Amino acid sequence: MICVMVSYLLKWKRFDQGKGMSRRVVFFIFLIGISVLVQGIPESLRGEDQKEITLEEQRVLKWRKERDIFFKNHQRSPLLPQDKKHFNGLKYYPFDPQYVFSGEIVRFNFNINNPKYYATFLTNKGTNKRYIRYGRFHFHLGGKESTIEIYKSILSDSLFIPFKDKTNEKETYEGGRYIDAEILPEYKMVLDFNMAYHPSCAYNEKFVCALPPRENMLDIEIPVGEKNYK
Repeated sequence: MICVMVSYLLKWKRFDQGKGMSRRVVFFIFLIGISVLVQGIPESLRGEDQKEITLEEQRVLKWRKERDIFFKNHQRSPLLPQDKKHFNGLKYYPFDPQYVFSGEIVRFNFNINNPKYYATFLTNKGTNKRYIRYGRFHFHLGGKESTIEIYKSILSDSLFIPFKDKTNEKETYEGGRYIDAEILPEYKMVLDFNMAYHPSCAYNEKFVCALPPRENMLDIEIPVGEKNYK
């Protein structure tokens, strides 16, 4: 279509040179034609209804891609060899910015000699796993305030948030899901449920996984993050 418009423009130019028509008129006619042409292109082709991907969503999509690569190729992948052959990626709910929360951690200040300093989680194997109680985080969802407790690995500064919600045993692993987070300046953090993932034992029973404590059993549905693979 554009080629046709250019062809007409060249003809008008020759006509202008031979007949003396104003070049401004020719150029004006050409612009009108281009305008009509663009307006006739569907919005989906012009990109006007293209979904704008936020930095938050880009971060989540990048993390999911890296997780798929790990599951497919890494020697420590929890997938069984027969499952790796047919693996085409983990399953997730669509990204939803309503489940991203940022704020300050209400820190616990337990002395190391205080029995509450450590939290002992039961595992899927019936053994215990120990973490440091780090603090509590408040967030509002659906007009309701909820609280979730934050833990820290003894061997690193990364935050560990195991939790259960109303999607367990239906669309997500019955044993709950995990979220990792980092400590930001002024003891703030981002709680992004879109990055909730299943523990390795959801894919392979030989792995030992901590089960979420009672404090983190949420009485709401969190329909974002990782879903059941099968």
